[in-house]
Amino acid sequence: MRIVGGENRGLRLAEVGEGDAGAHLRPTSDRVREALFNLLGGGRFGDPVAGARVLDLFAGTGALALEALSRGAAEAVLVENGRVGQRLIRENIRLARREGQARLLAADAARLPAREGDAFTLAFLDPPYGQGLGQRALTAALAGGWLAPGAVVAWEEAGPMMPLPGAALLDRRTYGGTAVTLLRVGG
Repeated sequence: MRIVGGENRGLRLAEVGEGDAGAHLRPTSDRVREALFNLLGGGRFGDPVAGARVLDLFAGTGALALEALSRGAAEAVLVENGRVGQRLIRENIRLARREGQARLLAADAARLPAREGDAFTLAFLDPPYGQGLGQRALTAALAGGWLAPGAVVAWEEAGPMMPLPGAALLDRRTYGGTAVTLLRVGG
């Protein structure tokens, strides 16, 4: 697993290894990550990455947020409640030398604490597939004011997802066994 674009292009991230069977770590493949960022950077939706405040829900290894930082995002909060994921995120932040821009929030993405600071303009949502956790996390983020009006949400699941109230569908793409649904938060 590596960063595929921007300042940290080519940087190898910490290996997931055998991990923790209960952690359900399933990092976004380099190919899917590259396709997602090409879609985001294609101009159809403005440029949601440059200067973005990124919220990475179910961050796992942190690869999505670190890719965004490499491509010009201003800062990122990576939400992960698994110990293995938290360890990998800390290591990957260190490897990418993004300690001043990235912060780990050890929390359940479906039960977000009160938001501190400004709302986020770009969110990644990559829950364990098929468990309804993405809907719960997005509902919590919307209800808690974590997402700014106009924020773009990139949601990975096993199949295309329907927008929740408060978000509109921008695009849907399928890459092998991964469906990416792009949403825009209403405002």
